[in-house]
Order: sequence, then C-alpha cells, then structure tokens
Amino acid sequence: MKTMKLNFTVPEDIAEALKARVIKRKRSAFVAAAVLDKLKELEQEQLRQSLVEGYQARREEDTEINMEWEGATLEGWPR
Repeated sequence: MKTMKLNFTVPEDIAEALKARVIKRKRSAFVAAAVLDKLKELEQEQLRQSLVEGYQARREEDTEINMEWEGATLEGWPR
C-alpha cells in the first residue's frame, strides 16, 4: 500500500495517551486505523441521511398511490 506522510496537531492529552498506550513503531498504523474507522462511520451516516431524505421525498407520492389502490385492495372483503 502506498503511504503519505501527514503532519497534524492533536490535543496534548490525546498525544500523551497515544504515546502511553501504543509503541512508537505502531502509532502510524494505529492512527490510520482510527481514521479509517471514523471515515466509515461518516460514510454510513451520510448514507443513512440520504435514505431518510429519499424516503421523506417519496412519502407524499407513496400516500397518493396507497389511496388509489386502497379500494382495489379492500374489494371483496367484508367491512
């Protein structure tokens, strides 16, 4: 896998916790995995939001279709 060197700033307490818990040679992999997890989480949230917006946009159309078919659906059933 091709890599890229990045330089970024984190709060001191996070940096200290990382240093205390992850050995120096494994920190890049640890940060990469954490970023990947967060990116997947963001992607899932964006997908969920798109689905919500799509369902909301179709709600009125679905209601109209259901009302059109309600008579045919209930035809022949005792009321």
